[in-house]
Amino acid sequence: MEEIGELVVELAQEEPLPLKVSFAVRPGELLALVGPSGSGKTTVLRTIAGLYRPRSQLIRCARWCWADSGRGIHLPPQRRRVGLVFQDYALFPHLSAKDNVMAALGHLPRSARPERARELLAAVRLAGLERRRPHQLSGGQRQRVALARALAREPRVLLLDEPFSAVDQVTRRRLQRELVLLRQRMPVPTVLVTHDLEEAARLADRICVLYRGETLQTAPPQEVLHRPASSLVARLVDLANIFTGEVAAQHAERTMLRWGERLLEARKQPGFSVGQRVAWVIPPAYVVLHRRDRPSRGERENPVAGRIVELVSFGENTHVTMEAEDRARIQFTVSAHVAGRNRLAPGAPVRVSLLAEGIHLMET
Repeated sequence: MEEIGELVVELAQEEPLPLKVSFAVRPGELLALVGPSGSGKTTVLRTIAGLYRPRSQLIRCARWCWADSGRGIHLPPQRRRVGLVFQDYALFPHLSAKDNVMAALGHLPRSARPERARELLAAVRLAGLERRRPHQLSGGQRQRVALARALAREPRVLLLDEPFSAVDQVTRRRLQRELVLLRQRMPVPTVLVTHDLEEAARLADRICVLYRGETLQTAPPQEVLHRPASSLVARLVDLANIFTGEVAAQHAERTMLRWGERLLEARKQPGFSVGQRVAWVIPPAYVVLHRRDRPSRGERENPVAGRIVELVSFGENTHVTMEAEDRARIQFTVSAHVAGRNRLAPGAPVRVSLLAEGIHLMET
């Protein structure tokens, strides 16, 4: 394996596809690109690979400059040593699994290629299936052949374009596990394009949220999901409980938020001035149900009363939507056991607390 270093990407253009993208990926780190269809995720991946050339770009990996529009540098794809895995596998249908991998081993002597192909297939748990052609393999096995072929180039960067979307849920979880184990053995910068926020949160060290070709926020998954940079980011990652309010006061340890007729305590957020209109969000994990049989944690912290308008069970969890007295709707999740013990049902009265630590303010 040659030198592994940080991947730096800076892209900009106004047309035909707007781009205003900037991020860096450290060795061994996985960055997930998320955003709605048409946000530019695949275009960014193709640009890193050298398959698309925007008007302004700077792409560096370790000590190599792959592209710099200011200096007229643009290395072709074959000189970038990028491993690229597509959603549809892109395998040669007439070649065996081993021959598909060998097709990417042109940098090795011909005599060394068969053994190296077998090693790579074994690394993705396909030993014994070397002679099978793509139509003789399952979807998960074909995806692993595609991954082995991407690794055959000894890439300095690994690019994954919706790699698990074409397989069933069980196979997807297995492939995700294989990717985690692979990253432990091969710590190259990895960029994953996915529409699945749960997948991004599970696999990524950081998430980059794109919208109309622009980077809106790049941060660890928990920060994006609990402390989005804007109300737009909050909506793009499908957060519940997004409201508007006004900063009422700034105290030493708390920011006070006026929400309709209520005065809420929030964690200290000094970047907002008194009287400023803000958007704010509270993740469902910070909405605490008041238990009927005994007082619950935080019962005096921002209590809100209302009635349940929707109850949806997903296996062991129950998703609850309540309507407060001012018709604002708040969503939270409890275990099915807790829902049953508290006799939660549509129309039933309910009280919750909005924990101050979870209230996050954003500019409108």
